[in-house]
Amino acid sequence: MEKCKVGIIGTGGISNAHMTGYKAIPHLVEMTAVCDIDEEKVKAYAERYNVPRWYTDYNEMLAKENLDAVSVTTWNAAHKGAAIAALNAGVNVICEKPMAMNAEEAEEMKAAAERNGRVLQIGFVRRYGEDAAMLKKFIDGGTLGDIYYAKATYLRRSGCPGGWFGDKSYSGGGPLIDLGVHVMDLVRYLAGCPKPIAAYGVTYNNLGPDRAAGAKSDLGYESNQAKSKFVFDVEDFTSAMIRFDNGMVLTVEASFNLNIKEDSGEIQLFGTKGGTKIGDTTEFFTDMNGEFVNITPAGGGANFRFTQSFNAEIAHFIDCVRNGVPCRAPAEDGVILMKMIDAIYKSAETGHEVEITY
Repeated sequence: MEKCKVGIIGTGGISNAHMTGYKAIPHLVEMTAVCDIDEEKVKAYAERYNVPRWYTDYNEMLAKENLDAVSVTTWNAAHKGAAIAALNAGVNVICEKPMAMNAEEAEEMKAAAERNGRVLQIGFVRRYGEDAAMLKKFIDGGTLGDIYYAKATYLRRSGCPGGWFGDKSYSGGGPLIDLGVHVMDLVRYLAGCPKPIAAYGVTYNNLGPDRAAGAKSDLGYESNQAKSKFVFDVEDFTSAMIRFDNGMVLTVEASFNLNIKEDSGEIQLFGTKGGTKIGDTTEFFTDMNGEFVNITPAGGGANFRFTQSFNAEIAHFIDCVRNGVPCRAPAEDGVILMKMIDAIYKSAETGHEVEITY
């Protein structure tokens, strides 16, 4: 089989992780073209990665290039348009998270993939981490029993990425849709993908993007929104509770700005036979022979490694395109995640629990 001809739409920061993933499998992929609305930026990007052609209009790129697959790594407001255009052109798509601005857009994207018989994979990269793979072994082996409660946090003391991330018209929201999406999806994936049925949430915007110096986020973000052309009108912090059809409840917290000592992010799962905590290390808590025991896998357990996980995600996408293997992060799961986010934001507006319908 010939190499897959691949393009990238949107050359912002996360596109580099996709490019690294494609470059890691040169025997399977031919990087053909890249696209961005900023001509100087896309030209420099193409030169840096030795991509032969660049465009400022993805419709032109899709019309002129015989592509097999594209990564959509634009700002969130452009996900739907770029993905649907590619799918309608017969091109398979991996779209960065969040899938869209809301569930309605996500449904349109899913329908386009089905109508055109193409892969639409959503960028839930945490599903490809070594920690997720190890946990699935323990969960599938019955170590936790039935998971009935989960806690997920992704908290930054001063960690708005700045620019369009703080502008709701481009991002769709703040830390919930940018950070919470990762841990919410990972919990649901590890728990066997139950369906959410209701959500209650609160959001706050009390601190603003420009704070004291010296408190950088885990990725080095130290926002200076005052110098940006974008407004800052998203939440600082979100807390929510989600109920699922199997009885499981998930609480989630996500922040760009919060008065805490240091950034933190972890997932806790509680089951009828045992519990687990995923952070810098992975631990299990259960009882054996009438005694409580805490178990740490040899070496501290697997963890999430950024480059390795993105490489695994991209390799899986190409495997889906070339060999028709079932997609591990299909459009349906992206739609469900957007329904959860929509319900939380609506609940925060109304002050009431919001039912999630299908």
